[in-house]
Amino acid sequence: MNISSPAGAQRHRTVVIADDSVVVRGLFARWLGESGQFHLVAVAGDGETAVAHAGRFKPDVMVLDLDMPGVDGATALPQILRESPHTGVLIATTLTERNTRIALECMTKGAMDVVSKPDSRSGLTLSLDFRSEFLLKLGNIAQARGRSGSLPLDIDVDFTPVGPASLRQLVSAVPRYLVIGASTGGPRAVAKVLFDIGDGLQDLTTIIVQHMPPLFTASFAEQIASYIGIPAREPFDGERLVRGTIYIAPGGRHLGIDRRLGHITASIGDGPPVRFCRPAVDVLFNDAARHLGPAALGLVLTGMGADGTEGAGALRRAGAAVIAQDEQSSTIWGMPGSVVRAQHASTVIPLDDIGSAIRSLVRTGQPS
Repeated sequence: MNISSPAGAQRHRTVVIADDSVVVRGLFARWLGESGQFHLVAVAGDGETAVAHAGRFKPDVMVLDLDMPGVDGATALPQILRESPHTGVLIATTLTERNTRIALECMTKGAMDVVSKPDSRSGLTLSLDFRSEFLLKLGNIAQARGRSGSLPLDIDVDFTPVGPASLRQLVSAVPRYLVIGASTGGPRAVAKVLFDIGDGLQDLTTIIVQHMPPLFTASFAEQIASYIGIPAREPFDGERLVRGTIYIAPGGRHLGIDRRLGHITASIGDGPPVRFCRPAVDVLFNDAARHLGPAALGLVLTGMGADGTEGAGALRRAGAAVIAQDEQSSTIWGMPGSVVRAQHASTVIPLDDIGSAIRSLVRTGQPS
């Protein structure tokens, strides 16, 4: 396979493909070449070679399979990131129940996203949807790796500085519902925030939209419950949402909020995607604004795109505060950055400080 540098390749994002299948490596390489956006610098058939290529080429993106001989993808991942910390890793694997669990663990340990390979050769080669998703996610990761990391100076951003005291000044009543939106890089960020809130979660009903495929969200809920020690699950339609429980939107379905017989309940729907997303953060946030008002606290974490921006504006107009993760700690500052630019963020907080600020807020009683 010819992977020499083409003319003008310096303008393209560099990629390493690590997969034990010659067919898959060849197919991915062809797609990269046809897209005109990427430069394939190397391929690997096992994790050991992938680690070596990471150290040698320092690629913008590595496509990493989980099931490889010798050193598998999950074992290779931390070594890849040590060799090349700025490489964005896209997990590309056939999603069995086992691989789904492992892929989630990889995303909490530094992988940026995952794409599910069809489980047949014909599905792999003929699926235009898979090809589009693969190239889109690869492009998102490459864009994130190449961003400058600075906020344009001509944008007038209005938000309150970080800190528990300043956060208390943003709310008229102590929030009892925490609504969270996240996408690329979100599994790690969500887990970090929830862990840092700690026993403060007992005073909150926590509702999360994390952009994930259908197979992932149930496993994600199980991992969160195990990691945090708080019940976490996908809710069913009409389920009463109670304090001290974490609810995660089912993959591929919208999670909203309704009020039935005086109780706040989950609303699960199969409506069209919103901003190309289902589940969509905007659906959750808009419903939270309508039914919860100031009792909600919105949180927008790392992710590509602008999902959550419209809903964050609705939350602010309803009297709720909205926290946006800061750019430096975000894997991709798309969703939180969009909220900030729209001036819907009440405050912008680094990931390491978000959980403690929320915990302090909900554990201190009525704010002064």
